Amino acid sequence: MTRVAAVDCGTNSIRLLVADCDPETGELVDLDRRMTIVRLGQGVDRTGRLAPEALERTFAACREYAAVIKEHGAERLRFVATSASRDAENRDEFVRGVLDILGVEPEVISGDQEAEFSFTGATKELKGSDHLARPYLVVDIGGGSTEFVVGDDHVRAARSVDVGCVRMTERHLVRDGGVSDPPTDAQIAAMRADIEAALDLAEETVPLREARTLVGLAGSVTTVSAIAQDLPEYDSQAIHHSRVSHDRVREITDWLLHSTHAERAAVPSMHPGRVDVIAAGALVLLSIMERIGAEEVVVSEHDILDGIAWSVA
Repeated sequence: MTRVAAVDCGTNSIRLLVADCDPETGELVDLDRRMTIVRLGQGVDRTGRLAPEALERTFAACREYAAVIKEHGAERLRFVATSASRDAENRDEFVRGVLDILGVEPEVISGDQEAEFSFTGATKELKGSDHLARPYLVVDIGGGSTEFVVGDDHVRAARSVDVGCVRMTERHLVRDGGVSDPPTDAQIAAMRADIEAALDLAEETVPLREARTLVGLAGSVTTVSAIAQDLPEYDSQAIHHSRVSHDRVREITDWLLHSTHAERAAVPSMHPGRVDVIAAGALVLLSIMERIGAEEVVVSEHDILDGIAWSVA
């Protein structure tokens, strides 16, 4: 086993994974996995610079992470950063700070590299599963966009489209400053049409229908799994590599789209920040499953952070 550390520094959060990796078996054992909200991208669109307070929040998290990495004795470390740090006028200040604290330079990766890392993180453990057919379609349903990656051992094609749970909610379900409770049939139809158009766009470059196993990532998918299992609280272990049938996803999506805020908030496994956007996220998942004829989705808690760790190992 190789003990490695991976850091993924985004616009809003910074995440750390320290893990033991066995490339021979594809086994990755978490020793420490944590996330800190640092808002590194605060005001960068307006000013073109990383704000001093944003840098200090990020450096404070880096100092915490450095102590964790040292405690666990990780042999290698890779630090991947968002494009916000690449585009800022004072990026050198960010690079110097990270280098001083962690001993490595932050590395801005391309979209192709990001797709490869996400794909590897989500599928590495699955490759020894004879019962899961390839190629895989890895779908990462985020807040503003959804990433589609098709591959076997490596990425064959990838595409990001602008449909996500937050974007769809804000575009179609918000009326008079609040989310419709519940949405009207017309709102749901408009949202569905938007999602279908985005799937058409994705299919221009990614052979979605060639996939034999659908792997779903991120909070919308994991929350649907938690609801399907009727979990008393969010449980990563129960959710990771769970499978949810198409029929069950359809039932849950239909309920979410026709429930009230209070009804969704009463679901014990529901994160408070997801109550108003989960219906849109579930509809994205259902639409993908219907488009490719998937009978089930395999849910993964592992993502780009795990892919970064594997690249180090």
